[in-house]
Amino acid sequence: MEFVIKHFNELSTNELYEILKTRSEIFVVEQDCVYQDLDDNDQDAIHVFCWNTKGRVAACLRVFWRDEAAGIAQIGRVVTLKHGTGLGGRMLHEGVELAINRFHAKKIYLEAQEYAIGYYAKEEFKVVSEPFLEDGIPHVKMERVVGT
Repeated sequence: MEFVIKHFNELSTNELYEILKTRSEIFVVEQDCVYQDLDDNDQDAIHVFCWNTKGRVAACLRVFWRDEAAGIAQIGRVVTLKHGTGLGGRMLHEGVELAINRFHAKKIYLEAQEYAIGYYAKEEFKVVSEPFLEDGIPHVKMERVVGT
């Protein structure tokens, strides 16, 4: 499956709709989390996504500056429609490569749902906080220092 990498301003209306539809299906419906997904970071982000054979966005994430002056990029809204296929790992790797090669980030930050720590650890992310609740779901802060 081929990944599409586009800044928000480059997304077609259909691409944006399908990205938001996939995020809503997983974050709101599947996880029963009735909190606001749209947080004003999408407009400044580069979106990584891919399509399935049914014309749906099968997986997506976004990368944006958390602190550009300090060289800290952030990966967020990581989601796949079908779990356990390896697609999420390949997509996360694309997001990390984007943060390193296009943003030239010194550090990559993310907030992971606690159950997914191992998923992010495969890309060398380390837990840097105690668990905390975000939108009623246990999360941890994770970072990857680039070049280590």
